[in-house]
Amino acid sequence: MSNIRAATIALFAGILFAAGLTLGGMMDPRKVQGFLDVGALFGWGGGKWDPSLAFVMGGALVVSLFAFGTVKSHHVPWVGARFELPTRRDIDAKLVVGAILFGVGWGIAGYCPGPALSSLFTGGTDILWFLGAMLPGMLVAKKWFS
Repeated sequence: MSNIRAATIALFAGILFAAGLTLGGMMDPRKVQGFLDVGALFGWGGGKWDPSLAFVMGGALVVSLFAFGTVKSHHVPWVGARFELPTRRDIDAKLVVGAILFGVGWGIAGYCPGPALSSLFTGGTDILWFLGAMLPGMLVAKKWFS
């Protein structure tokens, strides 16, 4: 496989992912926070729950299930020697703490890493503050857990 082919496929996948995030509204932190405002379902607070992102996530889940379900039937991937599928199935403290930190950060900021990087092209200083906190946090986590 040539490096140019691998880079072209990665670029196309990244653009497609960013377009999906944009069309699904995942780059708008208010929409994300509206989805995460489950208290509004029960009348707690003055917010309004926005269920639209459930459809975005559901669509992504269907695509992922199809992709992971068919990956073993293909003998050669487009890039690389073989498919690299996760083998770990256990739930440990690192996974739970990481999921909690991710969820809290997503709820507070309205961004997660994919939409945050895609939002760099739309401007706004809030994304710079988020990335300014996210990147050092990722470096600390990598150093701490490696």
